[in-house]
Amino acid sequence: MADMTMTLTGISSMATRQVLDDLAAAFEAKSGQRVAIESVGGVAAAKRIEAGEAFDIVVLASDAVERLAASGRIDATSRVRIARSGIAVAVASGAPHPSIGDETAVRDAVLAARSIGYSTGPSGVYLTHLFERWGIAERIASRIVQAQPGVAVGTLIARGELELGFQQMSEMTGVAGIDVLGMLPPEIQTLTVFEGAVCANANAPQLARAFLAFLASRDAESTKVQHGMEPC
Repeated sequence: MADMTMTLTGISSMATRQVLDDLAAAFEAKSGQRVAIESVGGVAAAKRIEAGEAFDIVVLASDAVERLAASGRIDATSRVRIARSGIAVAVASGAPHPSIGDETAVRDAVLAARSIGYSTGPSGVYLTHLFERWGIAERIASRIVQAQPGVAVGTLIARGELELGFQQMSEMTGVAGIDVLGMLPPEIQTLTVFEGAVCANANAPQLARAFLAFLASRDAESTKVQHGMEPC
């Protein structure tokens, strides 16, 4: 019988907020165990774990989890792959839809846009390097808008602050006021793997492992797909 006096706590990046909310609710219904996941900017989440803030689990991009393992802030033996997420492209609802069918088309769309947005997370880092590789970084620098940590790029598009936005599909899904054009084409797509782990100072490490096992199970796959992610 689950100990209903205890709440399993976690922290994650915004990219997994919606899927974790739904899966936490499903785990609660199945186990009777309360789960509370706080979702913030990924950089902020990692810093809070590094600073020793107490959570039972953390869910972040695999490179961030690797750094937390190296510093001893998580139990490295507890790491599980939860989902993969690719980068999507969006514009405001009703706005013209530029072609994004291949690399050249995406580059042309970026060059034509009055403003281009991405996040501070893994997708933003990747796009920064992509624009540099294309040799257009300086040319478009004045038109780049980087969303603040915890703010969805889709929200800025819907407000009219961005013409063309890029972010994990999981963060574009369900945002009102935008049209998702689709995923980046395969030749320039990148998939971010999100992992979960038990924190070194977890209050309920065994329960945390049970929740992580549920997140990685087949029972969770349809929820991940619903939120624009791929099961690992």
